[in-house]
Amino acid sequence: MPEKIATKRRPTRARSASTLRLSLPATSANLGPAFDAAALALDLYITIDARRAAEFSITAKGRDQEICRKVENHLMVTTYAEILQAQGREVIPLALRIKNDIPIGKGCGSSAAARLAGIAMANHFGRLRWNDAQIIGEASRREHHPDNASACWMGGLTVARMLGESEAQVACIWPKGKWPLLLAIPGPAWSTEEARRVLPAQYSRADAVVNIQNSMLLLAAFVQGRYDLLGGALEDRIHQPYRAALCPLLPCLLELAGRPGILGAALSGAGPSVLVFLDPNVSAQKAKKFVTQHLASAGSSAELLLTSITPRGARPQIS
Repeated sequence: MPEKIATKRRPTRARSASTLRLSLPATSANLGPAFDAAALALDLYITIDARRAAEFSITAKGRDQEICRKVENHLMVTTYAEILQAQGREVIPLALRIKNDIPIGKGCGSSAAARLAGIAMANHFGRLRWNDAQIIGEASRREHHPDNASACWMGGLTVARMLGESEAQVACIWPKGKWPLLLAIPGPAWSTEEARRVLPAQYSRADAVVNIQNSMLLLAAFVQGRYDLLGGALEDRIHQPYRAALCPLLPCLLELAGRPGILGAALSGAGPSVLVFLDPNVSAQKAKKFVTQHLASAGSSAELLLTSITPRGARPQIS
């Protein structure tokens, strides 16, 4: 059953120690028609160990190390400092150790994870005692939408909306059945702002109705384990048709829907990565090989990562 986040003010964890460990999952938002409303947490993580220090420092390994280890204009550090300053608290310097598996700038929720990490560190070291709704709400306000932030913090499938300016209403759902996924990651990164600039200011009633219908069917597919609904339910008329020109990988993979082993595909977040939903009754490795061959025959290429939906959201661990 969907679970709403409690709005009663309570701390997410005890606040006593000088070190904090965070593990935040990658996310895939929009899911076709559920634009700015739903997201999945993926079994790929960024892990941060934070401890008090004399000055800010970062060591990093894994993906995008150069971005992760640069202290200046670091999204985690900037968010952490801004939150503490806004709350009138001391900005305590931290030494961060980062292990990152999330592609940065590829539509996999890296900015939401970084902002949530900064908020969680401020919550811990500043003793703010924010609850889940406040943490997600602050990240959503900074992200300008709550889908990635809610899935990253809570795990599983989340459906979310903003409640006012600073809190989010979130329903958490664990999909029925098995949902193997293939994440197709092209080389170049792009910004969400660039991807939003291509969207129209207005839509027709027909397009809006189709997206409402499909997003409801999409939710039913996950809740009931209805793999037969997924292909049609992923059809979108709000953002994917306009972003396809920026991401040629999308139309190339959309045409695989219904082929052996492939249930459907959707742009991951604002792109350029594409999330492919695999048939659980077919070998995932076999499906991955088929997608690799299809991309090669189309003159396209992408890094292909097998993953899955994870129930594990951000896990603050204090020592």
